[in-house]
Amino acid sequence: MIAPARLAAYEVVRRVFEEDAYADRALDSAVAGLDPRDRALAQRLAYGTVQRARTLDFGIEQLGKRPVRKLDAPVKAALRLGAYQLAFTGQAEHAVVDDAVELVRAARLERAVPFTNAVMRRLAQGFNGLVASLPEGPVKESYPDWIAETWARDFGSETALALMRAQNEPPALEVRADEPVGLATDVPGAYIVDTVDISRMRPMSRASQLAALVVGAREGERVLDACAAPGGKTTMLAGQVTAVEVHPGRAQALARNVGPNVRVVNADLRELDEGGFQRAIVDAPCSGLGVLARRPDLRWRANPLPDLQLELLQAAAERTDPGGIIVYSVCTLNADENEAVVDASGLEVLPLADEWPQYAHPSRPEFLLTMPHRDRTSGFFIARLRKP
Repeated sequence: MIAPARLAAYEVVRRVFEEDAYADRALDSAVAGLDPRDRALAQRLAYGTVQRARTLDFGIEQLGKRPVRKLDAPVKAALRLGAYQLAFTGQAEHAVVDDAVELVRAARLERAVPFTNAVMRRLAQGFNGLVASLPEGPVKESYPDWIAETWARDFGSETALALMRAQNEPPALEVRADEPVGLATDVPGAYIVDTVDISRMRPMSRASQLAALVVGAREGERVLDACAAPGGKTTMLAGQVTAVEVHPGRAQALARNVGPNVRVVNADLRELDEGGFQRAIVDAPCSGLGVLARRPDLRWRANPLPDLQLELLQAAAERTDPGGIIVYSVCTLNADENEAVVDASGLEVLPLADEWPQYAHPSRPEFLLTMPHRDRTSGFFIARLRKP
């Protein structure tokens, strides 16, 4: 009998790579009915396998002598899951090998059972040594080449490697709370906890919270939250907040979770027939290269969006009064989506380094840039701007 956690993880891996499903949503359905211990194990196995797919595929191809792309989908998923367990979990080899074989058999691919068994046994004997012999870089750390190249260009090869390693580790559990609930951080209201009590706190990285704090919204002001869902930053804004969200379902969910000072508008910011705001925050869609530790599948689907980001920033500026403050934030580590967008906007930059020197951008200190390897939080770029 296949262990329940492995079966659930296998389902997630297949859905992510065969159906382009989001790992967190696939996990929710796969673990329904499992006890908490098996749920936690299934998440660890599924997320780790998805995250390390490039490294796993390298080992499977080297030891299996067959291109991964030519394998049947159930075989590919079983081998990836098995290879991850052998290399990164310390689970019993015989149980891992047996379950990989049984997963293929359950998929009615009896002809592939001998191959699966043989490759799993070779992986058990030689995978760790094979990975250890790899040069430091995107294959060993399991990243697309373009991400490694972007980080090396922007920060240098040493920092690029540090970022890759840091975002392969489980992130700290950071929350927002109105009262002390765990280990306090240097961002007011942000704490690190062991478990989340949703009645007392909201999961939210302190980097994300920092972006909302930089807005400096005050009572009596009209504030535009340009890309509002899921709403963590929205709930931190004072004043009369207009929260704009383009996706209907996300707008509805947002409306159920905000206070009376927030009005939710389901619209594209670029078409919003409204203005006269004193402050705005544009937490724009982005490639998400600063949150890869939290979203294991994102590295395989990430897409830079500088043109859209500039359009949204300019749309927010058009709806802000002269002299108004606009905060541009993105959870990515990519100069093309960060400082280049601000430079192209024509807005005046208001330096932030004096207020938050610990998070100053390494080469453009007028901006903030939280770095996962240095700050142990999500990677966020934050700029505070003023409309002329």
